[in-house]
Amino acid sequence: MPKDFRATALERAIGRRLAAWRDARQLSLTEAGRLVGFSSAKLSMMENAIQPSAVLDIMALGYVYGVPALEWQTVVKQAQHANLVRAVTDDVVLFDPVEDLPALVGEATRLGVFAPDAVPSLLQIPDYASIVVDAGDPVRGARHAVIRHAWAQRLRDSDPIVVRAVFPEAVLRMTVGGRRVMKAQLLHLVGLSELETVSIKVVPRGAGACPVTGGSFTLLSFSHRQHNDVAYFESFIKGEYVEDVGLTEKCVRHFEALSTLALNEGESVELIAEATAELSS
Repeated sequence: MPKDFRATALERAIGRRLAAWRDARQLSLTEAGRLVGFSSAKLSMMENAIQPSAVLDIMALGYVYGVPALEWQTVVKQAQHANLVRAVTDDVVLFDPVEDLPALVGEATRLGVFAPDAVPSLLQIPDYASIVVDAGDPVRGARHAVIRHAWAQRLRDSDPIVVRAVFPEAVLRMTVGGRRVMKAQLLHLVGLSELETVSIKVVPRGAGACPVTGGSFTLLSFSHRQHNDVAYFESFIKGEYVEDVGLTEKCVRHFEALSTLALNEGESVELIAEATAELSS
């Protein structure tokens, strides 16, 4: 057993499945251990995820319990995945989507961005970003600055990225960084909205409940037919790519539902201008 073993949620789920197999056959730990050739202590530790479950041990239990092949093979695959994850030590990061995102933005032809509680990071000015992103996490703030720079570089390309941004009206009513900073941010949005390749839509307060998103996300589309769409989700802990076609299509439908709830581009700009005027009064 690994030193100072701490079971993952997956390993605990595997243990519960092993216990369910035994319970379904009304066997005690001692009886089951005798059948498979394990001590009752070992079997208990496997079921309670006190130690990792070896693939061969799971196969042996599946055979002795008469578990359908498809069922025990699924648990074997789960154990193999758990072992693979554990083999990668905490201090080794093989691939970090947060670091990779600027490059992927540079390759994209279309972006769809949604943020429930702030101006989408792509559209933020530095002073605004320093409050909502940089605070307490300067590394994350620097990475977001790189992403904004990557997009800014593409704005003036012969083939600029088409950006569609959606966010709720409440974002406009937050005085982030004080009235001066918030006013500058709103004026920046108005300026961006004048670009042919940028669409900014605001979901008004009266639109009803927005589809739950669980946080900000970005949809990236590419020109090459062999490059599938990618959805990028980010929390204050980490960033994550979603590349499964079925899941990215679900993200696209979700984004379109949000866009449908929003005002059109002209009405959205008027609402942004209204919020800007309120900060000037």
